[in-house]
Amino acid sequence: MTEEINMALDEAKEGMSDAISHLESELTKIRAGRATPALLDSVMVEYYGAPTPLNQVANVNSLDARTLSVQPWEKTLIEEIERGIINANLGLNPQNNGESILINIPVLTEERRRDLVKKVKSEGENAKVSIRNKRKDANDYIKGLEKDGLSEDMAKDAEAQIQKLTDNFSAKVDAILDAKEADIMKV
Repeated sequence: MTEEINMALDEAKEGMSDAISHLESELTKIRAGRATPALLDSVMVEYYGAPTPLNQVANVNSLDARTLSVQPWEKTLIEEIERGIINANLGLNPQNNGESILINIPVLTEERRRDLVKKVKSEGENAKVSIRNKRKDANDYIKGLEKDGLSEDMAKDAEAQIQKLTDNFSAKVDAILDAKEADIMKV
């Protein structure tokens, strides 16, 4: 039975780690005033009739702290890339010079910074919900084992370990959110 408990704990830990990884990848898409190629990761471009991620049809580079450059591999894609950036609703205004696309990243206003912090907190809440769902799944599995003959003491110990895991991962989410919020609010 202890092997099954350890398996449930490992599975919960892995799921919670995945939630943290997903949160970190989502937060890279939220800009803190600097131009990074990751800002355009969510942009999809129509490429021969199929939606394709921008980074698979063009090079995306940051020229400086406020400018991104998108260099398409095929010149015919410039207008599609421009349309994709506009349709991604990132609040960016691409400028087509015929050979590449330049994107000037505007300076963040106080109001925009607050909106971004709200978005960050929303992503953090999604991560915490995912972590709590993993806790629920693990606890349900332990309850099932208890019905199959697992002692009540072992079940309580396992549930306490699962709760400790949940608390640790929730604290990690809070730390990540605090760091991102400080980064966004820094002028």
